[in-house]
Amino acid sequence: MQPMYPMHGAPPFQAPHFGQRPSTSGHPVGAVFLGFFASLIVSMLYSGLILATYKDMTVTMANSFYLGHALINGAIVGCLIGLVGHRNTGAHVSGAVIAALGAFFGYTNAFPLIIADGQSPAAIGDMMQLDPFIPAKAWWNNETEGGVDWFSPLGLLLAAAAAWGLAYLIGRSRRQA
Repeated sequence: MQPMYPMHGAPPFQAPHFGQRPSTSGHPVGAVFLGFFASLIVSMLYSGLILATYKDMTVTMANSFYLGHALINGAIVGCLIGLVGHRNTGAHVSGAVIAALGAFFGYTNAFPLIIADGQSPAAIGDMMQLDPFIPAKAWWNNETEGGVDWFSPLGLLLAAAAAWGLAYLIGRSRRQA
């Protein structure tokens, strides 16, 4: 005869509670897409502003507009990432990258528009055949003194820092669900 082992009762079944949210909060992927589209719109507006004012602009004004654009782009992207992505670090870092790319492409996309306005739209095709990286080279090079234009990487740094900082601050203040 075998000794009888006491039977262990199974844990009680708990029915799922419908209507409760999962323990995570925020939508990091949605935040990144929203930040990307906002950065795209801000960059297009900046390119249009440069196209409208490039004839009357001094170098100081151009640098100020670029740094202002980078800061505004970073601030808008950072706010949206923080509001939608909450405390997600990946969303914060992605927002910084997106804001920096928005600052870069806002400047470089204005360059072909200026060429088309100054010469003709066909000149853009010639530019693309000759050297498609002319806008990026113009972004990096200092045309008046030669060498590197240090306002260009400073703009990227401003955009990334503003986006990450605001996303972190706003996301941190969001309640964890």
